[in-house]
Amino acid sequence: MDKEQIYAVVKKYILENLEDLQDSDIDPQKSMKDYGANSLDIIEVVSCSMRELKIKIPRSELADIKTIDELADKFLANMSAEANQ
Repeated sequence: MDKEQIYAVVKKYILENLEDLQDSDIDPQKSMKDYGANSLDIIEVVSCSMRELKIKIPRSELADIKTIDELADKFLANMSAEANQ
């Protein structure tokens, strides 16, 4: 799986959990908070994305992530690390 596919999964859950957003509105260089997401929305997007991607990342490793792009990078790095084990 590549970063674009991971980004598509994350974007799908952003669109499901945040109102009044269109696919074209989402900029990966912005944070979910920029789109009005509260902490529960963010947890839901991250949890659903990890479930679909079949990965587990401790919340402490996600604390420093600021943008949607950084989240996709973290998911990709985790998937790559698991594949190499």
